[in-house]
Amino acid sequence: MRRYVAIIDAINYRLGRVVMYGIFAIIAILLWSSISKTFFLPSLWTLEMAQFAMVAYYMLGGPYAMQMGANVRMDLFYHRWSDRRKAWFDAFTVLFLMFYLGVLLYGAMDSASYALEYNERSNTVWRPYMWPIKLVVVLGVTLMLLQAISEFFKDVARLRGVTL
Repeated sequence: MRRYVAIIDAINYRLGRVVMYGIFAIIAILLWSSISKTFFLPSLWTLEMAQFAMVAYYMLGGPYAMQMGANVRMDLFYHRWSDRRKAWFDAFTVLFLMFYLGVLLYGAMDSASYALEYNERSNTVWRPYMWPIKLVVVLGVTLMLLQAISEFFKDVARLRGVTL
């Protein structure tokens, strides 16, 4: 468990630290979109590219946010609980998250395989291939699932009085 947690946490930490600077790419794309619409002929690719960049930013940054505890919690009672009770609750609820991510991964893989098999393209004027962003979604969901398993292992370790 220690090795798994160390490897997955290291991968998601490093990738998250790199992906967090993707917001500047999104800003640059949207800035170019505004400038081109104001002063030149509008660029056809900018808004869809900004959407793709935002999907990549969100999907690849999610595991890092989970690892850092930056996700939003409904904290009506949780803050008053003991660390042991929090670990029990977290270990139980992360099972639902893992089920959801498993279903999401199944759908993402099916969608990505369809996009690869049939060279699916967007229905916009720019018509980019869809498989690159769908593969990013598959990678992001896979990393999120691996991070959820890592968090489960950390919760189990906390229940046993061990720090991972």
